[in-house]
Amino acid sequence: MRLRTGSQALTLLLLVYSVDKVVGLDLNQCFIDITTNANLTNDFVGLLDGNGYPVSNISDATAISYSLCTSVCGDVRDFQWPALSQDFSSWLLPYLALISQLPFGAQYRFDSFMSAVLTVGSPVLAGYSLFVTLLNSRWINRRFDQISVPYPNSRFALSIVSSLQQVPLRLDSNHFASLVISPENDCWWKYLSQLMDYTHTWSAASATSIAWVMIAYVLSIANSPSNAFTSPQADGGATGSMWLWLVPIVLGWLVLSPKCDSKRLKVAYERADNYARTGSPDVPAGSSIQRALTITAQDGDVVSPDELRTPPVFNYSRLLSWAKTADTIFLVFEAASNNAKNRHPVNQSGQWTGNLQSAIHPDNRSGTSEQIEAYCAIDPAQCCHWAPGVFTRMAFASCVSLALQWGTVGGAIIIEWFTPTTGMGCRSLSYFIYGAVSTIIWMMLLISSILAHYSATDFNQKSLSTEEQSSTGEKSHPRKPLSARVSRVLSDCLRRMGKLLAIANAGWVITTCILQYSDVYDTCFCNSSMITRGAAAYITIIETPAQAILAKHAWIGALFLVFTSASAFIILVALLVDAVETEPSSSGVV
Repeated sequence: MRLRTGSQALTLLLLVYSVDKVVGLDLNQCFIDITTNANLTNDFVGLLDGNGYPVSNISDATAISYSLCTSVCGDVRDFQWPALSQDFSSWLLPYLALISQLPFGAQYRFDSFMSAVLTVGSPVLAGYSLFVTLLNSRWINRRFDQISVPYPNSRFALSIVSSLQQVPLRLDSNHFASLVISPENDCWWKYLSQLMDYTHTWSAASATSIAWVMIAYVLSIANSPSNAFTSPQADGGATGSMWLWLVPIVLGWLVLSPKCDSKRLKVAYERADNYARTGSPDVPAGSSIQRALTITAQDGDVVSPDELRTPPVFNYSRLLSWAKTADTIFLVFEAASNNAKNRHPVNQSGQWTGNLQSAIHPDNRSGTSEQIEAYCAIDPAQCCHWAPGVFTRMAFASCVSLALQWGTVGGAIIIEWFTPTTGMGCRSLSYFIYGAVSTIIWMMLLISSILAHYSATDFNQKSLSTEEQSSTGEKSHPRKPLSARVSRVLSDCLRRMGKLLAIANAGWVITTCILQYSDVYDTCFCNSSMITRGAAAYITIIETPAQAILAKHAWIGALFLVFTSASAFIILVALLVDAVETEPSSSGVV
């Protein structure tokens, strides 16, 4: 008896030594050696069937317990460079190349780099910024459609405002009325609208990149789920599903064609500004230093520095301020239109010239600065720091972007969850971490934008309106209320933390793909679903017919979820996008 026990121990030690020395960690070979030893020793401890139950017959063994796997096979997998180079170039490289087709256009290269990092680090944020941009254009288009009597340049204004969501759009209420009313400014509106009428749309590079991604994804799932368990190359199906959100994002921006080239926008605005007259009629065009509508700002002029960054992924930070400015512009045009509808000229002492069937005569738009301001006066009850419907658009965009990300990332999680051994393993956990952190980043930056806008609201409405005289006779400047200061600090903290998390999450998703392609995850711990099974964890070596059927159904469901969420996003963008028609103008451009 002692001789037999000693022989078993010696055999086990030789088995461990031979497996470790020869292959490092090869679970299939290790299982063969374990079953061979079990046949010799008649010791079936640790051998399990497909459901994780002990077996009494060696032919029923298709799995091994986690403890047996670690004690006999080891739990360290060598980094497989050949597998990494093949899978990386086949499955991940096309997606990394597709990132180059995102709209950038920042003034500084680091801002363009951060826009790519934010997009990869938080697909929810990328989808949110895209969809809220689409909804903003649709909203302001509907607002201008409500104007009963189109005032001159109103369609040009709509085109300009809709195009300028990628810049910190601001207006000077003391001069904007003159920009709207004065016939001398017709050239400015038309010229700027023409300069903004360019597109960032399909090119050979973008079409090739998208085609490359789709072909790679189709090839990665062509033999799945039949080889999902037996072939390490099947990892491309799961990782490809996790990255597939990038295709709708790129397609969406190609459809929207955002105006985000900072240099081109600045040049266009400066050229058009030569035709603007915002002061007295005696002041030559382009000579006034006060601009009624500005698209550039300094750090101190905005509540969030992200407003200054033109890549459209930063539109989340400009949403509230842009919506407020756009609504104010609409209200000014609406006030002018209502006066024109009632045949009221700017100069109330004069008579209305012409009729409403044709263009409004320039004589009806002439008057002093005071008359022009009174003509476009807005009812204070209509003015609100929070534009109408803005939170509804934010909620809608949030739901759509969350559905896109969790439809693709969730599909990847389902694929790995139901690949034997079923449960949460290293691969599915990595995907879940990526999706969860992405959602947290979006929430942090969204809350940051709301707090930043609130801090500006609180300061504008509640700060002291006049300077107070101190006891020493010196003047003290008004301070922001405590709530505004706290909101601003929290906004800055959330924005910085969100960006740091985005950098980490972008690195994480690339790292987890590398670890998966290099077979680092092919270990006892990762293959046993230890995270959800705990002490009952086991490693499936031979897939049973029941497990194969379950995995196949899971694959079909996961792929349906991935394709449905990506396709629904693209279809919604195509259905909701609006083309803005500009009006013909009688004023030529010099």
